[in-house]
Amino acid sequence: MKKHIADLPDFDMAQQLKSEEDIAAYITMVIEDGDAAELAHALGVAAKARGMSEVAKSTGITREALYKALKPNAKPRFDTINKVCAALGVRLVALPAQPQ
Repeated sequence: MKKHIADLPDFDMAQQLKSEEDIAAYITMVIEDGDAAELAHALGVAAKARGMSEVAKSTGITREALYKALKPNAKPRFDTINKVCAALGVRLVALPAQPQ
């Protein structure tokens, strides 16, 4: 029996994010890539992993507004990013850039 790519199960990153450490590592990887739109999406994936309703309640932002702010190519305000990170149990940290 021949297998096709269409037969493979869909990959859902949210299912891989089981702890704050997982979420922090994932978000750090995305930040290091330097794509702001991807950061919004990654935060949305992490919020999905934690439970969008729980994150919305913790941030004081409606669930619908969170989905909108954290969709791919969204440009959320920094305070939204900060609130979501706090609700996820992670924080953004600045480190010195490594010499190239």
